[in-house]
Amino acid sequence: MTPTVSPPASFRDLFTPKLVTVLREGYGWKDLRTDAVAGLTVAIVALPLSMAIAIASGATPDKGLITAIVGGFLISALGGSRFQIGGPAGAFIPLVASTIALHGYDGLVIATFMAGIMLVAVGFLRLGTYIKYIPYPVTVGFTSGIAVIIFVSQIRDLLGLTLAGPEPAEMLHKLPTLWQALPTVNPIAVVVAVAAIAGILALKSWRPAIPGMLVAVVLGGAATALFALPVETIGSRFGALPTGIGFNGLPGLSLARVRELLVPAIAFAMLGGIESLLSAVVADGMTGRRHRSNCELVAQGIANIASALFGGLPVTGTIARTATNVRAGARGPVAGMFHAVFLLVFLGLAGGLMSYVPLAALAGVLAIVAWNMAEKREFAVLVRASPGDAVVLLAAFLLTVFVDLTAGIGVGIVLGSLLFMHRMAEAMAVDSKVRLLDEDMADDAAPRTPYATVRGTDRRIVTYHLNGAFFFGAAATVASVFDRIGDPPAIFILDMTDVPFLDTTGANTLESFVHKLERAGTRVVIAGPRPAAQATLAHFGIAEPRVTIARTLEAAMAAADARLAFT
Repeated sequence: MTPTVSPPASFRDLFTPKLVTVLREGYGWKDLRTDAVAGLTVAIVALPLSMAIAIASGATPDKGLITAIVGGFLISALGGSRFQIGGPAGAFIPLVASTIALHGYDGLVIATFMAGIMLVAVGFLRLGTYIKYIPYPVTVGFTSGIAVIIFVSQIRDLLGLTLAGPEPAEMLHKLPTLWQALPTVNPIAVVVAVAAIAGILALKSWRPAIPGMLVAVVLGGAATALFALPVETIGSRFGALPTGIGFNGLPGLSLARVRELLVPAIAFAMLGGIESLLSAVVADGMTGRRHRSNCELVAQGIANIASALFGGLPVTGTIARTATNVRAGARGPVAGMFHAVFLLVFLGLAGGLMSYVPLAALAGVLAIVAWNMAEKREFAVLVRASPGDAVVLLAAFLLTVFVDLTAGIGVGIVLGSLLFMHRMAEAMAVDSKVRLLDEDMADDAAPRTPYATVRGTDRRIVTYHLNGAFFFGAAATVASVFDRIGDPPAIFILDMTDVPFLDTTGANTLESFVHKLERAGTRVVIAGPRPAAQATLAHFGIAEPRVTIARTLEAAMAAADARLAFT
């Protein structure tokens, strides 16, 4: 079965926002009502998260809401994903906090503006595809590292600690400072934080449709106001919140300032691109749609430029809020635009009431975010997968936690590339007698089995042949080929006879594809995997009886025929 090859898309087609596509398909009042409900649902989730992320980043809570309103609206209106929800992201917390600590909030605004210009350039130059070349262990490593940083940053408010001076941004200095402040624990703050966490978890388990995070924040604020609880609140630390947003412009822009903020700007652009495309991929997996990477990056860039000009924070696509949008039944980008409008209404109507929200309750919200963000299962799988992947994973994780995110990603990519070259050298040593390109042969030069026409005409069976190393650089290409499969067949045979090497990124891609076929009722048969590749697949749960493993393609076809005979 050969996938059809589409003609190359024009520049205009590649950068047409999904909003235009949805409107062209036909968009009625029923769709508008559905998107309005989905937007309200996401806004309810985004309200406490946006404030909590801003506070954890060293900014005021209104900055997080401004980011979600301005950036979220533009990402939905201009982006290449139907369901992407933009706003402040937990992944940015360590970068934003360190930038504000070193360069002030004005420096953050300039760095965010510069990052937006970089993302627009990357998108228009069609370089978004290269962001997908980051090895899977690096992604898991820095994501888990960010989760640890977020949790540690909330210990002060979770325990209601009183510090002698400002809280250090660096982990090696932060931990001793928090330890020295332990005698100042506020028991009431601890109770509020524990109650918030318990309430969120309970509602998620018993009534998942109820927005637990908002309920925890609202009840915490009500209890604080009614009983005058001795805990720190948004009002006591930051004062009254504004009830609207306004255009601020760029503060003190100069060539020297641009040079000074170049590294943070690159870090914001790199992380923003990674996070937004990961979020778009998650939405694609939940809906069966496909996003346009470069159009999405252009929208992310414009959103960051606008967020900076209105006094916000760096903005990117957010996985949790995007998933909430999909589950709420969104039909298209209008839902994300509604989410931004509802947040603006909340800010105008309830900005004064937010002053009563205890910081301990918001810290509880971020503790849950950090727990969900830490890729615990994936981390454990990669540590066991191979020593090389474990080294890459731990390097990215430890450097992210104890140095910074840029070092974690940079060193992780270098180590991942070196590991790949080493594995390819080993693979070439084993298969040194195998030609990379087969020469033409006469039909009678080697014994051949008769051609079975059923293989090409039986639509119940689809066979795909992989040829060459299946590593992180090829994973995105193979995934896009898999996505082109039309109606799911009864049996899908994946011939890996000519795959000399499979890394964890490739295995993770296959696991996602196998899971997708399982949901459609398709049986997967893998033919000819080499022992090392089979072991890597097993680490990701791709093993019998979940799939059928056959030593050769002929054995795989026989297994497929036998299975169909009993159905």
